[in-house]
Amino acid sequence: MVAAIFIAQRIPLLLTRRSTLGLLAAAATVPQRALAHVAPPRNEIRDSLAKRFTDLGTSGTFVGYKVEDYLIVASDKERSGEAKLPASTFKIPNSLIALETGVVADPDKDVFPWDGVKRPIEAWNKDHTMRSAIAVSAVPVYQEIARRIGQERMQKYVDMLDYGNRDIGGGIDQFWLTGNLRIDPVEQVDFVDRLRRRALPISKRSQDLVADILPVTKVGDSVIRAKSGLLGAERGEPSLGWMVGWAEKGEAHTVFALNMDCKEPRLVGERMPLTQACLAEIGAI
Repeated sequence: MVAAIFIAQRIPLLLTRRSTLGLLAAAATVPQRALAHVAPPRNEIRDSLAKRFTDLGTSGTFVGYKVEDYLIVASDKERSGEAKLPASTFKIPNSLIALETGVVADPDKDVFPWDGVKRPIEAWNKDHTMRSAIAVSAVPVYQEIARRIGQERMQKYVDMLDYGNRDIGGGIDQFWLTGNLRIDPVEQVDFVDRLRRRALPISKRSQDLVADILPVTKVGDSVIRAKSGLLGAERGEPSLGWMVGWAEKGEAHTVFALNMDCKEPRLVGERMPLTQACLAEIGAI
């Protein structure tokens, strides 16, 4: 019954609306009107995934989409649908837009000089390319990228990418940190999966490059490509943590999104271990 409710309330709204057939690697050639006749993926709610958050003494949610099994596994049906600020997970679309607009021509050669302002995260206090900036989640670099993109072009591409609520109000260099942009975990999975399949409505080159610069974690014979996010990181006041991306185990792929309350410093470092635990539980790594 719970899984049926989850299907009714969450998945058709996103995956059926835009990319259910695409998740089967067919969306690019199927007319949009055909999506209405496609059954949504199978879904499971696993209380054991939710328990992993409570065992850590926090609240959170995990959504995983096992591509080859056409199966979505989630820890709950409530928080998985709650939209929140994306924090530095927005570096994924920000990077795509930077490449598409030419603000960044080459993620390894274009250098963003350090502005000389000392910030709490030491790795930010140096010159960066886009590749090195995404690796350490350098907020100042991506704020400069957003300023160079500008309000008009940013809105155009956020709309084109159909990212979250598409609201970039609150300042061109703040909207994903403290402004109006919101995205929920199911939307994160949908967006990241379109990147994984190179199905976003932008050039394949930009998608290839961004997929390539995503931080990589190797677990045994599996590879996790993921971007973290932490609200308040730039102020040294963390509150909400994200981890979004996809896992590759041989030919099998699992797209995922996790968010969790990180109001205690000890929880910040738990985002990737918890993600790995959830992925392992569903057989993704």
